[in-house]
Amino acid sequence: RMPASVPEVDRRHRASAAFSLSFLSLVFSITAFGSSYWCEGTRKVAKPFCTGESKGDLCIRFNSPDANNNQAVQYIWETGDDKFVERKFHAGIWYSCEEMINEDGEKCRSFISLTPASDQGVLWLSIVAELLYIILLLMGNILMSVEMCYYNSVIDGLKINAFSAVVTVLAGLLGMVAHMMYTTVFQMTVNLGPEDWRPHTWDYGWSYCLAWASFACCMAAAVTTINKYTKTILEFKHKRKKLERSLKIKYKFPDH
Repeated sequence: RMPASVPEVDRRHRASAAFSLSFLSLVFSITAFGSSYWCEGTRKVAKPFCTGESKGDLCIRFNSPDANNNQAVQYIWETGDDKFVERKFHAGIWYSCEEMINEDGEKCRSFISLTPASDQGVLWLSIVAELLYIILLLMGNILMSVEMCYYNSVIDGLKINAFSAVVTVLAGLLGMVAHMMYTTVFQMTVNLGPEDWRPHTWDYGWSYCLAWASFACCMAAAVTTINKYTKTILEFKHKRKKLERSLKIKYKFPDH
């Protein structure tokens, strides 16, 4: 078997780099899509009244047989922030979960049900775009893996390379739009969502960072693929010019 030439080895290295970046992007996007840590924060909730033998800082001890009367409400109002407790919450595309007071575990509810009716359409568009993003990334990975194993014809490899570049660029654009739409929907839900859900403080979580890292890897894979395609085309043009020049020299006749 003939040893591989330097340009061929370079093409293989670029193909494996593009595949690695695309595969990493796919793993990141699936992980982020299924998680509920796109946004994290705290909610300020009034402490419940202590019942029975319950004690501690997470409930209010009120010496009255009727804990729900107006005096109790006035008592909470006058004592201010020290009678409130902060509960951690995290939200994703599918669910929003928050920790329970005086109990272990979390209480989760659908994030779609929390979204204002006017923004639910945008959230569904974001979900569809995320799914298409993952599907296109998967297609790009399959095409790149086929190209890596396809060494019989450079021309056929170039065709696969061009198609995988287009698919990866489209995936990146869809991913960017999907992430931006979800960001908009979450901010609108913070302002207009249910009173019993609105956070006191919040910030973006690790899933949100992972989603944008997936987008960055996707675009890096697209750039690597396009660069490989362009470099291969230029190599072909250079070889063609060299061949034409050598043929002219070989078959050149003296002028009469």
